[in-house]
Amino acid sequence: MDGMQQVFKAFGLALVGTMHPKMLWLSLRPFFIVSILWGCLIWLTWTPALEMLSIFLTTSLFTSWIQEGLVWAGFENARAWVAPLFFVMLIIPLITISLLVFIAFTTVPAIVRSVCRQQAYKDIESRRGGGFFGSFIYTFWSALLCLALVMLTFPIWWVPPLVAVLPPLLWGWLTMRLMSYDVLAKHASIQERDQLIRKYRWSLLSMGIISGMLGAVPTFFWATSALALVLFPIVSFVALWVYSIIFVFAALWFTHFLLEALKSLRQEDLDRSLTIESRVIDMELPYHG
Repeated sequence: MDGMQQVFKAFGLALVGTMHPKMLWLSLRPFFIVSILWGCLIWLTWTPALEMLSIFLTTSLFTSWIQEGLVWAGFENARAWVAPLFFVMLIIPLITISLLVFIAFTTVPAIVRSVCRQQAYKDIESRRGGGFFGSFIYTFWSALLCLALVMLTFPIWWVPPLVAVLPPLLWGWLTMRLMSYDVLAKHASIQERDQLIRKYRWSLLSMGIISGMLGAVPTFFWATSALALVLFPIVSFVALWVYSIIFVFAALWFTHFLLEALKSLRQEDLDRSLTIESRVIDMELPYHG
């Protein structure tokens, strides 16, 4: 089976698996934890953060043009909602990255264990190419890189076409890195993991970007809807749960794809070794012509 066939097969299996009650519970657990943590933080910082942003947007040479341009365009009440919108735009990437990291670090291992109980993957040997410490370092470093990319590209997120392009690319890249490592951490060796990621690099990146595009839907609504600003607490919780469902689906997708790819890789290695062994035996047998 080639790479694209594996991608579509894994997509279908993940779509069905996401509807399982256990997977729905696994999506609720990180949602509850992350939403409580961020809810408390936003509640404590909302008023002072808006005051600081209002001053910054009014006095800074880099951002004062935003309000002036909106007023010039006919949005006389722009000063009332630019600061909340700016604050929401700033925290969306932080919330999204924190949720994805939390799911990758705590939920993906449970998803992999659940998938490995299926008949198709029961015989996969665990070679433990990664562990808790390696996963922590890899996850932390990947999240920092993604956050740095978000901060570097954030000024151009306000350009209408790019707000629909950049978040999926960033979430897709981070999803690919985290899922690829954590799915294979227990069952693949370091060499096998590197070989699979190198062989299926573009398939994995495509899967990550598609997952990022699905995740960008609540991001776009959250950041651009006036209703989302008015009902921010309610909308934010709903969006977080949608994020969580999408990331669990992505974890299932990567798990089915990479475990099947790992099986194929080991079967190819076994066939190759058997072929070499048979040739050696043939060479060693005496010839009776």
